[in-house]
Amino acid sequence: MAWIETLLAALPETLTSEVRTWVTVLRSQGHRENEPRSWEGIRRYLTAIQRALVAWTAAGVVTLREITHDQVENAVEGLTGHSRRQLAIALRSLFRALKREKVIFRDPARNLPVGDLKGIPQSVPSDRLAGLLNQAKTPFGRLVVSLAAIHAVPGTDIRTILTTDLRLARGTLEIRRGLLRHTLYLEELTHRLASEWLTYRHRRWPASTNPHLLVSQKTALDTDRPAVSLGLLRLDLPKDLTLDGLRQDRILNEAFETGDPLKLMRLFGITEQTAMRYVCAARPERTAKLPK
Repeated sequence: MAWIETLLAALPETLTSEVRTWVTVLRSQGHRENEPRSWEGIRRYLTAIQRALVAWTAAGVVTLREITHDQVENAVEGLTGHSRRQLAIALRSLFRALKREKVIFRDPARNLPVGDLKGIPQSVPSDRLAGLLNQAKTPFGRLVVSLAAIHAVPGTDIRTILTTDLRLARGTLEIRRGLLRHTLYLEELTHRLASEWLTYRHRRWPASTNPHLLVSQKTALDTDRPAVSLGLLRLDLPKDLTLDGLRQDRILNEAFETGDPLKLMRLFGITEQTAMRYVCAARPERTAKLPK
């Protein structure tokens, strides 16, 4: 504990209080209960972030509420490999905790890439995610965005969902993956969007016998009853976003939140290997001692 006090003593009073709040959250003593981090893990976080805190203090920063996204990016600029990854993860953890505790209003590290993560893309900025549903022009597009960004359903699974897989009365949606089945429990927003789509579909194509939940003007009355194309699913997305990117962003954020691979497997129907990749990315201090 002495090393924490030594570090904090060199910071402005307000900033010291904010970093203490972060440590409190890491120890699972904040407003929301989490798995407590070890003091060793917290020390690694503070060691990684110390240089950035000192630089901000030297620049006249007295509270982390003043920090901008540009300052966060400048903090990791020039770093590579493990050093960059550790600092980026510490910064994301710091500002995420402060926003959760309502110490800051905006998270300047929300879309900061965590480093060299093979197969795991950068997170999508939260302001962009919030606007996607508003940009979607149809009930079809809004449901697709919700399934990808909230429930992390791959586009290849979205297009093959059957109408009978959706049970609004139970609030569930079954995802078929070969012989396997993964049940989604729909939260209020996706439940409402699914209901709106069904209403629209039945009104627009009442004679359709296509068994797929999502249909288009071309597929609704096609006697071959095909699934819609992946290209159609992506129609309402900006050019620099993909369904797979939204899906992986959702899983990565859940890994940052819980660090529990079993929960990721249950929520998203992913394999143990995939879940561990995300946990390693989000919580490297928990996996650093695992055998290679």
